[in-house]
Amino acid sequence: MLAAPMATSDAFAQAKTLRWASQGDYLTMDPHSQNEGLTRTGSFQTYEGLLGYSADLKFVPALATSWKAVNDTTWEFKLRQGVKFHDGSPFTADDVVFSVKRAQHPNSDFKTYIASIADVKKVDEATVHVVTSGPNPILPNQIANIFIMSKAWAEKNSVVVPQSYKDKEETFAVRNTNGTGPFMLKLREQDVRTVMVKNPDWWGLKQNPHNIDEIVYTPVSTPATRVAALISGQLDFVLDVPVQDVERVKRSPGLQVKKTNEIRSIFLGLDVGSAELKYSDVKGKNPLADKRVRQAMYHAIDMNAIAQKVMRGDAVIAGMITSPGVHGYEKAIDKRLPYDVGKAKALLKDAGYANGFGIRLDCPNDRYVNDEGICQAVVGMLAQVGIKVELVAQSKTLHFPKLQKKDTSFYMLGWGVPTFDSHYVFSYLVQTPDGKNGAWNFTNYSNPKLDGMINGMLTELDQAKRDKLIADAWKTVNDEVIYLPLHHQVLNWAMSDKLDMPIIADNVPRFHFAKLK
Repeated sequence: MLAAPMATSDAFAQAKTLRWASQGDYLTMDPHSQNEGLTRTGSFQTYEGLLGYSADLKFVPALATSWKAVNDTTWEFKLRQGVKFHDGSPFTADDVVFSVKRAQHPNSDFKTYIASIADVKKVDEATVHVVTSGPNPILPNQIANIFIMSKAWAEKNSVVVPQSYKDKEETFAVRNTNGTGPFMLKLREQDVRTVMVKNPDWWGLKQNPHNIDEIVYTPVSTPATRVAALISGQLDFVLDVPVQDVERVKRSPGLQVKKTNEIRSIFLGLDVGSAELKYSDVKGKNPLADKRVRQAMYHAIDMNAIAQKVMRGDAVIAGMITSPGVHGYEKAIDKRLPYDVGKAKALLKDAGYANGFGIRLDCPNDRYVNDEGICQAVVGMLAQVGIKVELVAQSKTLHFPKLQKKDTSFYMLGWGVPTFDSHYVFSYLVQTPDGKNGAWNFTNYSNPKLDGMINGMLTELDQAKRDKLIADAWKTVNDEVIYLPLHHQVLNWAMSDKLDMPIIADNVPRFHFAKLK
């Protein structure tokens, strides 16, 4: 499986080639199509936003050198001059206007980031004004995640509109890129390998003088194969070393493991709003619509056992669906309902399901750390209280489109927070879907009062009042039990000791920070 990338590196014997792998592939190279962690990793190498990230996840100047609010509804961005796209064309204010509007298209999975933007205007070649529908104190955090494309390139290649991923649309932007980032896409073979090469004209080389000439990415689904390739020297870096192999890698000569808590939470979603579940043996009504059933499922999950046995201790048990490092996270809120099989059975009986019921659980098997193993454990735990779960574990390339079509009743999801603010979680996962917000709310949950809180925290400039809105929203989400929190993910990045690269808590390796000895 790894022979082809090795052949590529042989052809560049004098170049510094970084060879790496993880369990799945980028979903697409279209930078506005899919807001998925590994896919964003690919985009971050070739594309850039107006703001960038430092290695410790602080927002720093990128394609914008400065930004400020000029009034309550207008942010001004001063653009970096002299920047070129990979095809040699100049980066302009027109490209910013085009890219933000492209990211607002219904096909875009990034539209929720910038749902508050009413207009974006070119003031002059060095200045862009972003106009919001109301005050938005976190607009810079949000727009940092909108990658800038070349307007002329998009028009030339008929990719003015983002790819519709859920419909498996094929466009030129799916397999080709033209950004301003530190690396340029050389070869894209879906599910086989992706090769990127150094952008010698990148504006950031003085600040980040990396020595990576070529990056070869190979998706390797089998954990044992990834580890074996790392130990044998075929790979320099594995993003997701299996928890059961961490100690083995640590003991292997020439290798190192870097660990940190990821800004990502893993949880289970429930279709609480449908009149009848698509995938259940209960007909004519929805058992998940009853809060007692949801509480029973929560009480039936022994997260201590999952954390120790499935995750080998590499999990931070969660009671909310966001993690430390996110504004609005509070340890007092992050408390689980206790594991209590007796209480779970009593709640099911009270709800009229003394004998349980049947339901299907949709789970990815190549996205999160031990995702399928976690789901298998949950299936066994729910069986103890009479809930018979059919597990459907499949690749994220099938799992995510299924969710986006709302073709699910019960599902696993992991959620990182690139803006580092709780509003991001609420606007994607909790808010009533309206074409902009609620894009990943597959629970069919709708609460107008909660929607009002979420809208309020986007426009409230008084920090104390805003923090209260966030805290009240978290209390409501936890009380309603529309999601079953599991854990905050822990990262183990395994790499050659010849590779000097910081581990980053959003699980997005940024290779312009790397050096190969």
